[in-house]
Amino acid sequence: MEYRKWILTAACAAAAAGIYILATASSHRRATVMSGPVSTHVSSLNDTLTNSMSEISGLEGMDRLVGDYLKRWDLKGASLAVMRNDSLVFAKGYGWADEEEGREMTPRNILRMASVSKLITATGIMKLQEQGLLTLHDTVFGPTGILCDSIYTAAIGRKRNYMQITVEDLLRHKGGFTCAYGDPMFSTRDIIRQFSLDCPPDQETLTRCMLKRPLGFAPGTWQRYSNFGYLLLSMIIEKVSGTDYETYIRENILEPAGCRDMHIAGNLYEDRYANETRYYMHNGSELCQEYDMSGRLVEKCYGGNNIKGLSGAGAWCGSPAELCRFVASIDGRPQVPDIISAESVAAMTEYFDTETFSLGWNDTKPNGEWTRTGTFSGTSALIKYFPDGECWIMITNTSTWRGPGQARYTEALFKKCRELYSPLLPERNLFSLVPKDRLTYRLGLLPEVHSPQLPEYVLTSNSPDNIL
Repeated sequence: MEYRKWILTAACAAAAAGIYILATASSHRRATVMSGPVSTHVSSLNDTLTNSMSEISGLEGMDRLVGDYLKRWDLKGASLAVMRNDSLVFAKGYGWADEEEGREMTPRNILRMASVSKLITATGIMKLQEQGLLTLHDTVFGPTGILCDSIYTAAIGRKRNYMQITVEDLLRHKGGFTCAYGDPMFSTRDIIRQFSLDCPPDQETLTRCMLKRPLGFAPGTWQRYSNFGYLLLSMIIEKVSGTDYETYIRENILEPAGCRDMHIAGNLYEDRYANETRYYMHNGSELCQEYDMSGRLVEKCYGGNNIKGLSGAGAWCGSPAELCRFVASIDGRPQVPDIISAESVAAMTEYFDTETFSLGWNDTKPNGEWTRTGTFSGTSALIKYFPDGECWIMITNTSTWRGPGQARYTEALFKKCRELYSPLLPERNLFSLVPKDRLTYRLGLLPEVHSPQLPEYVLTSNSPDNIL
C-alpha cells in the first residue's frame, strides 16, 4: 500500500510538471529516475502557452483577419501576442512554423526579431548608466572614449569628428554613419573584397575597417538609421561590463524581465533552436551568394547575411509573448515591476520631434504611442504600444517584397483588430501561468526491486535539454 501511495503521489507531481511516466510489467525491475544533487531549472513562458488557450469564443473573426493577412502577403506563418496593462491576454500562432516538417505555428515558437533587438540593446545601455558604468554623454572613440583601443584610434587617424560621437548619438542614429558604401552589416562580401580580408570580419575587424571611412555628417547634427551604430553599442556593453554582450543582456535585462527563452540567432537552418521557426523568402526572390565568400548559392534568409554578427543591432530571436513581458518591464506601468528606473523609462520614451529617433524605440509620440519595427530577409516584426495600455506584437517567418514598409500593413491589421475585437479580449493574465523554479535531479538508477506487484516506471521529459 505504501509503495502504491508513493507511486500515485509521484505520478501526480510528474504530470503537473509536464513529465510523462511510462509503465511496463516485469518480475525484476530497474527504474530509470532522476537522482543525485538537486539543481534548478527555470521554466519559461514559452513552456506553458498553447494555441488552444487563445481560441476564444467571439474572436473567430480576428483569427480570420490574421489568416487573410497571411494569405494576402503569402506568409507561411506569424505569431501574435496582445498585452493589456501589463497582463498578457492573447498569444497565438497562425500558419506554419515549419511547413516542410509539418509543424504549425504556436506561441511557443521563437522567431528572429531583427531590429526589435535594438530596443533590448538600448535598455542594456540604460542599465549600465544606472550602474554608474557609463553615461549617455560619454564619447565613444579617442583617448578618453570608451572604445579607446589603439587599433581604433589608428584607423581613425586624423578624422577628428569621430572623437565627437557620444553614446547617445549612437542610440539616436546620429553618429555620422551612413550607407554610402552599403550597410556594412549586410554587405559582408563587399567588405571582404574591399579590405582584402581572408574571411568574414569579426566585430573588431569590421569596426577597424569602417573607421577608415569618413563620416557622412558631423555627429549629433543629423540622423541616419545605422545598424553599425548599434553594433558599436553592443561592443560598448562588452567593454564596460567586462563580459560578452549576450551574457550581460541575459543576466541584467532579459532574466530580470522574465524572458528566459530569447537567444542570439544563428545563420543557417541547421543552427536553429529546438522551438525556432523555419524562415522563408517571398515569391520571386532569387538565390544569392553566401556571405562568407564560399561561392554557394543560398536562400538569403539562410546564409545571405551574417545574422549572428548583427549582435545587438538585430540578432535576437524570441516569441512575441516574451517580448510583451520585456515591454511590460520597461513601460513605467506598476503592474509589472520595471527593470530600469522611472528616469530611464522617461528618457527612452521622451518625445522631441518627428525627426528625432527615440532611445531604442523607432518613435514615441507625446500621447504615449510607441513603435518598434524590425525587418530583414525571412522575418518582419512590429511592436505597437498604445496609449490605452494595450501592446500588440506580431512577428512573421516570411519576407515580403515590401521590406521595411511591411510594418505599415501590420499596423493597419492591428488597428482593425483593435476596433472590432479589443472589447472581446479576455480579462486574464497568461504571464501568471509560468510555474516557479522546478527541482531537477541527475539521471541515475534505482536498485532492482524484486516484487511482481510493482511495474517499471521510466521518467522522461519533454524538455529540449532533457531536464525533468
